[in-house]
Amino acid sequence: MAKKKVAMLTAGGLAPCLSSAVGGLIERYTDVAPEYELVAYRSGYQGVLLGDQIEITRDMREKAHILHRHGGSPIGNSRVKLTNAADCVKRGLVKEGENPLRVAAERLAKDGISILHTIGGDDTNTTAADLAAYLGANGYDLTVVGLPKTVDNDVVPIRQTLGAWTAAEYGARFFDNVSNEQSAAPRTLVVHEVMGRHSGWLTATTARSYIQMTDDKEFVDGFMMNRQMKNIDGLYLPEMKFDLQGEADRLRKVMDRTGFVTLFVSEGACLDAIVAEREAAGETIKRDAFGHVKIDTINVGNWFSKQFAALLGAERSMVQKSGYYARSAPANGDDLRLIQGMVDLAVESALNKVSGVTGHDEDQGGKLRTIEFPRIKGGKQFDTSTKWFGEVMDVIGQKWKAQKH
Repeated sequence: MAKKKVAMLTAGGLAPCLSSAVGGLIERYTDVAPEYELVAYRSGYQGVLLGDQIEITRDMREKAHILHRHGGSPIGNSRVKLTNAADCVKRGLVKEGENPLRVAAERLAKDGISILHTIGGDDTNTTAADLAAYLGANGYDLTVVGLPKTVDNDVVPIRQTLGAWTAAEYGARFFDNVSNEQSAAPRTLVVHEVMGRHSGWLTATTARSYIQMTDDKEFVDGFMMNRQMKNIDGLYLPEMKFDLQGEADRLRKVMDRTGFVTLFVSEGACLDAIVAEREAAGETIKRDAFGHVKIDTINVGNWFSKQFAALLGAERSMVQKSGYYARSAPANGDDLRLIQGMVDLAVESALNKVSGVTGHDEDQGGKLRTIEFPRIKGGKQFDTSTKWFGEVMDVIGQKWKAQKH
């Protein structure tokens, strides 16, 4: 009798949980179902289409605990959408006229996979749902259980996605050093761009973590290196509307008084307005396989820097992005605990043939459960009416109108 086989894959952008989640799945199956053979598809759905597989050996199982110490993905990522046939053909993953879902399904069947774990964001897990539905409709029994990964923490209806807490901590660490650039030249504007296409959660939480970090520092009175120099003077999220001229007037006073201004900006803040402005000027905006604007080509931080530098009379301006540093970190203690709970449930659900995505279900009182695939959606907005965000804005000294999302 053929051995039962479990496959796993990671997909989308990196987050500080992928290595640990892979390690956790290997450890859990070794503990509760050692008879299952474990494999991983290299580089996400690309590996499924190409049949590119990593066999998890006995030695790899024994050393899986080491993966908790690392960032990145030990099995590789890619942004491949199985329902975007044209993109799959362009990448050379399928032939013209082939249905990628069918190619993937036939590969899983040929490889004898009975359980598939997908570790990724809403796109990764909705693609997994499409695959599971296709397999079910074509008579192939496959249980698919996803783990929710994204530094943006923007998956509906999941309260907390894996890796987001760590990304906020490391984003704050990154900017703690960058903030010292305020001492390099008079009238300096520093813009810290943080990841977050639709949601400002990560930017707001990074700001909160940075403020707490600054509060723990000791300074010598009388020098320029003081608490004021480490301040955040403005915070801008996709969920917030603001008056550019009004903010410029407020920040100009800060610049005149202190000689420096620091802004925290989500990469999705004012995104629609910037895209519309560029398209109106005749520019073609690049998009990925999922139809999303390639946000790294938009440079929201540069737009904020350009707008405010002129209005504030800055003599020096710079944009620093913490995204790649933060998302590549190893999981911190909070995320490690979250990962363990979700991994244990994912394995239990898979062995009981329950498909879905593990997470604390906000529609069911925050209960940790395997959430049905059709309910998984991206783009959850940050609730700016939450109490701690108001406290952060009070520290910054910026007026804003709370919006319930």
